[in-house]
Amino acid sequence: MSNATIFAEKLLQIKALKLNADEPFTWASGWKSPVYCDNRKLLSFPHVRDYVKSELANLILEKFGDAESIAGVATAGIPHGALAADLLRLPFIYVRSKPKGHGLGNQIEGVLEPGQKVVVVEDLISTGKSSLEAVEAIRQAGGEVIGLVALFTYGFAAADIAFSEAGVPFHTISNYNALVEVGMKQNIITESQLSQLMEWRESPSTWKQ
Repeated sequence: MSNATIFAEKLLQIKALKLNADEPFTWASGWKSPVYCDNRKLLSFPHVRDYVKSELANLILEKFGDAESIAGVATAGIPHGALAADLLRLPFIYVRSKPKGHGLGNQIEGVLEPGQKVVVVEDLISTGKSSLEAVEAIRQAGGEVIGLVALFTYGFAAADIAFSEAGVPFHTISNYNALVEVGMKQNIITESQLSQLMEWRESPSTWKQ
């Protein structure tokens, strides 16, 4: 069993991943979705939290071994980024969605040195919009983003294109294909639901609209 399927199985066990093609969830964007991923929930399960910390650290070491700092994307990427940074003994910063409206007005919290090689940590990749906004904020502040790691990706083509155009390589612990594979093995997903899940992934913005 691959790391991707192992983690998908863990997320399903703690109900951080939910599947319902018959009564889809509604995202903040208004999109209808047969799957909902809530990685915040895993923070309450120490064994899964430790697994994620280790896997993220391993990904960073393997893919971006010259990293000099870790940056978490607010808010969900902060705890996972901080845990991985602690394991790697690297500096940690985090990036707000926009500059704070009071005090120093910071968008980036922590110390970012000019030219510092940064790996961004995100919990979930859908379109990649929030992740790449964080990347741009770090670049504007003088950091060099060498890549991004995340817990899970839906595998949308739009995200792949956006990251490629921004020049940001990314890697995730698990993904949508692994989720579907585990769901089929555990009989959580039926054959009819499988076709709906695949249709959604091809065109999430128009699915069941």
